[in-house]
Amino acid sequence: MSTTTSNSISSTPFDLTRTLAGQRVPAIGLGCMGMSEFYGQIDDAESLATLHAAHALGLRHFDTADTYDAGHNEELLGRFLAQLSPAQRAELCIASKFGIQRPPGTYERHIDNSPAYIRSACEASLKRLGLEQIGLYYVHRRDPRQPIDQVMQTLGELKAEGKIGAIGLSEVSLDTLQRAHAVHPVAALQSEYSLWERGAEAQMLPATAALGIAFVAYSPLGRALLSAALPATQDLAANDFRRQLPRFNGAAGEQNRLLAASLAELAREWGVAQASQLALAWVLHKQPHALVIPGTRRQSHLRSNWAAGGLRLSPAQLQTLDDLFRPGAVAGERYTEGGWVGIESARA
Repeated sequence: MSTTTSNSISSTPFDLTRTLAGQRVPAIGLGCMGMSEFYGQIDDAESLATLHAAHALGLRHFDTADTYDAGHNEELLGRFLAQLSPAQRAELCIASKFGIQRPPGTYERHIDNSPAYIRSACEASLKRLGLEQIGLYYVHRRDPRQPIDQVMQTLGELKAEGKIGAIGLSEVSLDTLQRAHAVHPVAALQSEYSLWERGAEAQMLPATAALGIAFVAYSPLGRALLSAALPATQDLAANDFRRQLPRFNGAAGEQNRLLAASLAELAREWGVAQASQLALAWVLHKQPHALVIPGTRRQSHLRSNWAAGGLRLSPAQLQTLDDLFRPGAVAGERYTEGGWVGIESARA
């Protein structure tokens, strides 16, 4: 079997689109978190160039959050947006999130979903982004002290006031999603999903499809492990948070790198330029209502990710990937204990 693809990258949008917050956008967006922290040294000039390159390619969905380097990521995205015309900005779906408070430079977090905090966080994000409305505004993590109906009521008020365009939830349970959606329509659910992490297939992917809610897959490349080009964990930058993640270390890390090597071998056999493209194409073929937001600071990786939208996988190829990365094949938990704070979705 073979997959035909091209190494050339078109500057015009491909036809693989999804509905997100009332807009039709390409199924491949850009996660901006790594432009500000967690993955080693940052470079604002390089990141701004990549943002403009993304726009030129046809990406229209940009994802950020207020907690990414204490607002730096929103400010960076705001600098990019300020360089676009009003008509260009109107074509974009800008997504941001609230709910995680972290001391600067740490992974420690406190979750706040109180009405007063939601409003103050939204105003601060609008200012940093330089926007009058955030297209899609997520509850980044759930604070169990705050009833979800109250959270949705506050977000509904912000929508009625024109400060946000649509409401999203991230890493919540099925019960929370259903109760929230009964109060006010939820436009998108964002959770980790990839060959590397398939937990959402049990409940959340079927539920979002049934409810007409877009599913936004973050870390669709397994935090770059599925790219097959990641240095050994000990060679990562000292401030790279993957050094602490169970799936990158010890016996689990060794097992998972063998899986990544097998994916790379399949990419070579099928004539796909990069293993990462195969991983993205799998998500988009597997879940017709899913969007992916791979993150990168580099234009070469950006163009490679974008090209994944042109791959067409056969049912047999999809099954081969399903079998290789069957649930349970990946070893170790996806977060440290501290990283699970505010996450309601199942740990296994």
